[in-house]
This record gives sequence, C-alpha cells and structure tokens, in this order.
Amino acid sequence: MTARAPERPTTSDAAPARRGPLLLGVRHHGPGSARAVLRALDAAAPAVVLVEGPPEGDALVALAADGTMRPPVALLAHAVDDPGRAAFWPMAEFSPEWVALRWALAHDVPVRFIDLPAAHSLALPAEDGEEGEDEERDGEGAGGGDGEAEGDRSGLRIDPLAVLAEAAGYDDPERWWEDAVEHRGPGRAGDPFAPFDAVAEAMGALREEYGSGGQRRDLVREAHMRIHLRAARKEFGDDRVAVVCGAWHVPALTGPYTATADRALLKGLPKVRAEMTWVPWTHRRLARHSGYGAGIDSPGWYGHLFAAPDRPVERWLTKVAGLLRDEDRTVSSAHVIEAVRLAETLAVMRGRPLAGLTETTDAVRAVMCEGSDVPLALVHDRLVVGDVLGEVPDAAPAVPLQRDLARTQRTLRLKPEAHEREVDLDLRKDTDAARSRLLHRLRLLGIGWGEPGGRRGSTGTFRESWRLRWEPELYVKVAEAGVWGTTVLAAATARAESLAASATALSDITALAEQCLLAGLPDALPVVMRALADRAALDADVGHLAQALPALARSLRYGDVRSTDTAALGEVAAGLAERVCVGLPPACAGLDADGAAQMRTHLDGVHTAVGLLPAVRDRDLAARWGAVLLKLAGRDTIPGVIRGRAARLLLDDGRLPEDDAARFMGLALSPGTPPSDAAAWIEGFVGGAPGGGMLLVHDARLLGLVDTWLTGVPAEAFTDVLPLLRRTFSAYEPGVRRTLGELLRRGPTTGPATTTAAPHEAAAPGFAATLDTARADAVLPVLRLLLGAGTGQAHVPAGNALVPEGKR
Repeated sequence: MTARAPERPTTSDAAPARRGPLLLGVRHHGPGSARAVLRALDAAAPAVVLVEGPPEGDALVALAADGTMRPPVALLAHAVDDPGRAAFWPMAEFSPEWVALRWALAHDVPVRFIDLPAAHSLALPAEDGEEGEDEERDGEGAGGGDGEAEGDRSGLRIDPLAVLAEAAGYDDPERWWEDAVEHRGPGRAGDPFAPFDAVAEAMGALREEYGSGGQRRDLVREAHMRIHLRAARKEFGDDRVAVVCGAWHVPALTGPYTATADRALLKGLPKVRAEMTWVPWTHRRLARHSGYGAGIDSPGWYGHLFAAPDRPVERWLTKVAGLLRDEDRTVSSAHVIEAVRLAETLAVMRGRPLAGLTETTDAVRAVMCEGSDVPLALVHDRLVVGDVLGEVPDAAPAVPLQRDLARTQRTLRLKPEAHEREVDLDLRKDTDAARSRLLHRLRLLGIGWGEPGGRRGSTGTFRESWRLRWEPELYVKVAEAGVWGTTVLAAATARAESLAASATALSDITALAEQCLLAGLPDALPVVMRALADRAALDADVGHLAQALPALARSLRYGDVRSTDTAALGEVAAGLAERVCVGLPPACAGLDADGAAQMRTHLDGVHTAVGLLPAVRDRDLAARWGAVLLKLAGRDTIPGVIRGRAARLLLDDGRLPEDDAARFMGLALSPGTPPSDAAAWIEGFVGGAPGGGMLLVHDARLLGLVDTWLTGVPAEAFTDVLPLLRRTFSAYEPGVRRTLGELLRRGPTTGPATTTAAPHEAAAPGFAATLDTARADAVLPVLRLLLGAGTGQAHVPAGNALVPEGKR
C-alpha cells in the first residue's frame, strides 16, 4: 500500500493528500496502466521520476523526446566482449514506462532508471527453466539468479494476474485485466491514485503468500531499486518522488528492509562491460506467441485502446472493415453497425463493463466473416497483433557496422520492414545487383534479413527473388558481426577468409566460393581459392568431389552474370570434374541401397555441373562424362538405381539411341534379374526426376517392357518391390498417372508398328511408331504467328481466321 502525502497546490482538487513516495505499480505494456500513470503524474507533479529499467539507459533518456523517435522501441544492452549476450527492454506507445519518460521530459523533471544494471544482469546465469522475465513482475531484460534466495518461501513460479483472475472468478487473466483496468475510468470520486492503491494491496497479499514467486533474481533487483529510492527520497523529499515499476515489486519497495541488508545482497555480483542503445521494435515482438514473453497477446488491440479518443469499439470495427475491404471482401457500413450491436450485446450477456477483444472478435466472425476463421486470421495477424516497426533517431549510439548498414540501406532504397515482402532483382541493373550483393554479404555474416526465394533454382541467372523481413534480434546479430569489420564489405570479407581457413570439408569451401562470388568479395576469393585447391588436392573421396563440383559450376555461371573473373575457379572445377570421371565408376561398385541412393544424387549433380562448365584448355569434359555414363549403364556390378539413372541421362542428352535404351531396359528386367534390382533400375530410369512419366507415355516399347516385367514378378517377391515402385510412380503428376493407366488398360505393345501400317497408325491406340511429319508441319504456321516470323510459303489454317489480315 502507498502512503498519503500532504496536498500541494499543483495537486488536483479531487485527489486526496499523500505522504511518502508515489508508487505506481503497473502492468508492462498496459494501456490502462499508461493512462492511469499519466493522470497520477499530472495530479502529483513529482520532482523526480524513477522508472524500472537499467541505469545505463539514463544517458539515452533524452532521445525519447526526439521527433524522429517513434515507438515501439527497445533499450538494447549487450556485452562488449560477447555481443551475443544481449537483453532488450521494449516500450510501446502504450507502455507506462514510455508515458512516464515522455511526461518527465515534457515537464523538465529528472528521470532515472533504477533496476539492476545491465552490466550485472548480462553476467548473471539464467535461472533454471527461465525463458524470459514475467511481464507482470518485471522489465523485459534477460536474467536469472543462482541459488534459492532468502525470503522466497514458496519457490513457485507464479503468474500474479492468473492468481488474481482466478480469485475473481475469471478463467482468462487477459479478460480479467481488461475488465478491472483497461475498461474502467479514473477511479472512485476522481481519485487518480485509487487504482494503484488497489493493485498494491492485491500484490501485497500475493507477496505474503508466495514470497518472490519463484523469481529469485527479483530479490536482487528489488534491493537495487530500494537503494535508488532511498537516495532519491533523501535528495528530493519523500513526497516528491514517483516510482513507475511492475506492480509485483511495489510491496518490496515499502517493506522493512535496511540499506545494509540491501548492499550485502548486491555484494559480489558478477559484472561485464556493457553498451546500450535504442533500437526499433515491433508489435509482433510484443506478443507472447512470438517466443518473447513481453506480456500481451494483442499489442495492436492495446495500441488501439490507448490511441482511440472515444468509442473504441466502433473505431476498431471500422478499422477491421477497412482491412477486409482492402482484401476484396464485401463489407458495408451496415455490417459495421450490426457488428457493433452484436459486440455490445455480447458484453452485456457476459457481464462485462465494455465490449473487449473477445466480443469484437466474435462479432467480426459472425457478421463480417460469415462464420469463417480464414479472414479472421488475417484480422488477427494484421490488426490484433500488427506489423508496426518503430524508428530511432540517427543520434542513437550504434556500432560502426550498424551505421554502415543503415547508410547502405538508404542508398539502395531497401528499407527494413517488419512484415515479410517479396523482392525481385534484375542483376543486369546496377541498383538491383548492389542489393543482391548486400543481402548475400549479410547472409555470410549470419544476419538473416533476406532469404533467397524460389527463382534461384530457375534457368535464368540474371534474376533473383528474396523474402525480406526485419526482426529486432537482427540488431544483436549486427553487433556480433561488428567484430569482423566496420563496414559490411570489410566484415563479410574477413568472415569469408576466416571460414576458408577453418573449413575442413571440401563442399563447405566450394559453397563458400559461391557465396564470395554472389556477395562480390574479390579480396576474399583468392584466399578461398587457395584453400579450395589445397583441400581438393588432398581429398580422394569421390563422393566429396562430386558433392563439391555443382557449387563450383554455379559459381562460374553466376560469375559470368556479375562480370567476375573466374578463370582460377574454372581451372579448379575442371580438375575436379576430371578426377570425378576417373574415380566414379569404381566408387559406384558394391554399394548398399542407401549408398547407391546417395551416389545417384551425386550423379545428378555432377551431370548438371558438367553441362554448366565451359571447356578449359581444350578439355572435352562433356565427351568424357558421356563415356563414364555409358560405362555405368552397362556394368553389372553397379547398383540398379545408378545404372538406370545413367541410361536415362544418356537418353535425355541424345547420346543413347532409343533402341539401346530399350535394350538396357530389357536386360535389367530380364527373368534372371532379381526383382529388387529390377525395381531399383526402374526407379533410376523413370523416377526421381521430371519427365520420367512422360517418357513412358510417349514410348510404348518402354512402357510395355515395364508392364511385362511387373506382371511377371513372383508373388513372394512382389511385396518386396511394391514400396519402391509406389515411390517411383507416386511422384508423377495425376494426369500422367491417369494417362499411363489408360494406356495399360488398352494393352500397349512392346514391339514397333508393322511395316505395312500407315505412318499415322499407332502401335498402341493414340500413338505412332514413327513421326507423322504431315501433322507436325500443320503446326508450323501457328508457330510463325506466335514468333512473329511471318508465314513464308505456309498456308494459314482456317482456325486462324480471327488473326488480322496484316498479321498473317
């Protein structure tokens, strides 16, 4: 409980006199608490304001009055020698602490943070099971203490709001808090201090029952708060001090504790050198479900309650209607009126003083969403939580790397945003190429602002697609990466050189070489290339060589787009390809099923890489690789999945005649081949790659061979090969599977069409044994129209009568 202080001239006539410090126990990020704090400060007009927070932030308080500072923001503290050890103290526009800071700055009143310094909280070990401080008791710092502290009689970790809500007959703490605080006025008889008296009394009863509630560090933090409170009372007077802190701490600030005991509790605490700054925060990070326990499930809703001057329900439902209209849903003014009526009726039926988020959500679902939760999920994501990203002034302290990144972002017009967005880059444009280099450099530094999108796997090398989303934790990543350099380019270069020196796997170094080319790190590339040459010369494992080659081939390909000198890279790639050609056939012999499946993946990667590698010093790599595939396809000691895949790659490249492909299949599916080996050959030939099903659709001989073999598999072996066959054919598109079933129902033949048949007559219904040139020529006029090549001597079919005469 707080004591009464004598009335001063500046105190409201309706406010009773008080003695002693004004203790304002709040819920962090509570709009009702924020409004109540503002009324209490206006009524009491204290000479100093003490706020729960790290004292290192005192030097940064003045920035809260800067016109470019827009909440949500957070105080970020990190250890100088270990930037990964960091803690945040978030503040939204509706946070009581933020309101207290702004009030003190506006009234030229000193404001001080009184919580445990970040230098200690970052050094203390985390408590067992701790995932973040509880929002009703704490600021959002990191921490925990070690050992059971004296005075914590229960050892239980409790949620004060949940206990109070249960005592009041509520099953939802959020709903109880809204009814008790957010939906009430100034208090009895206009007393601005009444809500804080009631909360302090409730928390006092809980502290008597539960002690520190399982938060052992609270005892240390509260001792530090009491020391600062005593100093302020001595300097400004008992009734001239206002304290804004978590309601849980209020009883501890008024209890019978001595200065000697508090200093003894703080003696010997570990300490690190810490730095602090302001960083932007997001509403999404204020939500408990984001993995960061900052205290509220609905920051967007709470922000609305704090900002709405009147009629909050009507304004909220109007905002929801606007969002749904933007998503092309039919929502009229009548829907809004009816939703307001329904929300208010639900509040009356449920005995609530005002319609809350539960009632408005139920009304939106019933009236505007027609009972569907799909558009309701959009409302929750965009409005109830929201993607608001705060801003901090340029004058805020920052590591040099962060300043260079901010300058680069402004230059490239690539603004950090809280919501995820897609960005397509054309690398032929200077700005887009620079954006690509920046994003790749940040990924190399472990700063995951952007993730490559789906277009990276396309055949075009001059386009990239990125998914961008800026998270507040990335500021910590930037601070960590600051040890590598003061600019993004210098830091990425140093990081790449360090990774090259420490890498042991050949594939890791080849991937690093690709990253250096994509990120535009010419100074790091020679170091990486030397490491690559050294590892490649010592590594005799064909699997490692085959795994490393695709990244080198992609590097050469992308290097051409970025006008990068890749001559040395091409030499290493060609050397690796030759070593793979020599060592692959022996390495494929005698493999088990898992080893064969892995080697088949390497086979596909090397085949793609050889197609991308240019001829270096007249080395005909493509011809040598074709000879290796032919050797693999015809060697009986090679597992069936590899032999089948090699035959398929040769067929697709036009190096294996269709008759030879049918011969290979006939041998693989002969009665003397074990069914499991035959099924593996089929998987390698027509499975696991695009086009396998269409090959069987258009080649009746191959389909007939598979059908004949499958119908001849003995019953005792069929159950063994069935899983493999299902895995092969289930990967086909539904239309391909349907066509194959229809062909098999008709009964395809395994031999060619008779010589007496007409060219257009099929060996199986719908398919011909040879190409029907007459039907193929009929397509040419349409192709000429599409390609704009004119018609030449060809006749335009009657079906193109709609084409203008001048275009035929």
